[in-house]
Amino acid sequence: MYDKFIRDNVKHGAFKLVHPNGDEQVYGHGPVSVVWRINDPRVLSKIVRNPLLNLGETYIEQGWDVEDGKLAELLTILRTNFEGGLVRRGFLAACTGILQSWNNLSSSMHNVSHHYDLDESLFRAFLDQDMHYSCAYFRTPDLTLEAAQSAKCDHIRKKLCLKPGQKVLDIGCGWGSLGLHLAEQNDVHVTGLTLSNEQLSVAKQEAARRSLDNQAQFHLEDYRNHRGQYDAIVSVGMFEHVGLRNFNHYFNKVAELLSEDGIALIHTIGHTDRPAATNPWIRRHIFPGGYIPAVSEITSAVEQSPLVFADIEVWRQHYALTLKEWNHRFQAVRSEFVRDKGERFCRIWEFYLLSCQTAFEISSHVVYQLQLSINNASVPTTRNYLYDRA
Repeated sequence: MYDKFIRDNVKHGAFKLVHPNGDEQVYGHGPVSVVWRINDPRVLSKIVRNPLLNLGETYIEQGWDVEDGKLAELLTILRTNFEGGLVRRGFLAACTGILQSWNNLSSSMHNVSHHYDLDESLFRAFLDQDMHYSCAYFRTPDLTLEAAQSAKCDHIRKKLCLKPGQKVLDIGCGWGSLGLHLAEQNDVHVTGLTLSNEQLSVAKQEAARRSLDNQAQFHLEDYRNHRGQYDAIVSVGMFEHVGLRNFNHYFNKVAELLSEDGIALIHTIGHTDRPAATNPWIRRHIFPGGYIPAVSEITSAVEQSPLVFADIEVWRQHYALTLKEWNHRFQAVRSEFVRDKGERFCRIWEFYLLSCQTAFEISSHVVYQLQLSINNASVPTTRNYLYDRA
């Protein structure tokens, strides 16, 4: 069953499949770049029954391996040849997305804790020194991760058009890295919101260590419960956790918290295709309740709020470079995590990082930066201010 399915679909690239009994088959055209070694004879049938879930499931169960550490290369071939026919898109997929990302107050707290309350040491092992857990901005592909994350922060702070003394709200502040950068570089007062106890603790400690705790305060609070008025609002890598049914409420809440002349910058993963349900493996193991929006779903929700678009910027390939470096750093300390957390844990993390990397390399995934305001005159009329040296 699987032989014909694979042979009929692999039109680009080639790989060698090695069965548990030693038999070998080559699929595709051109030179073989990857050797896919099957450890369990039941694996291929299981994958064919539900590829989007079971490819990852069988990997973390050690049902298969890739020689020479070429997991990313295999995923690239499989995505290129199979993904278009497997991912459900359109109205029914969007309905599924609503159910999968219901995200009321209690479920949001649980979903965030599932991922972000893992040991701080895990994230420190593969993130940059300031622990930015979102797409970096590679002005050139050879930038270090630290330089690219700093460039991302500078790009965002310029888009916020900050002035000393202003009040900034950071929705989904993570470990406080962006908020502390804004406080330090622009002398503003930052309020950061997170639903992760681990992130909150690190953010507060880092603010105190850098003597910024009088300018940057962090709270364990859902954005839906927050009150206040801010000159600028920033949210990086959090919108993916809002949930499709909450999009309208989210943008209305941003408008409620934003001053009349204020600017909001929403930085989110999205995709350039029609609406699609969340990948089931990612939903099960990494981001329960997560939802990657199509740009049409974002713009529709913004239109139902008092906010107006000042700018929409699309980042292509930047997240692929970020994820590639995260995996490189994770692999450097993988043996330590095998010892402490086991092989299954490490396989989950490397499959997560590399499947996401390839999604940004060859699939429809991008990052959107939405610059929003209430007053259409709040933002400069050209992008020149973003690229000035100042």
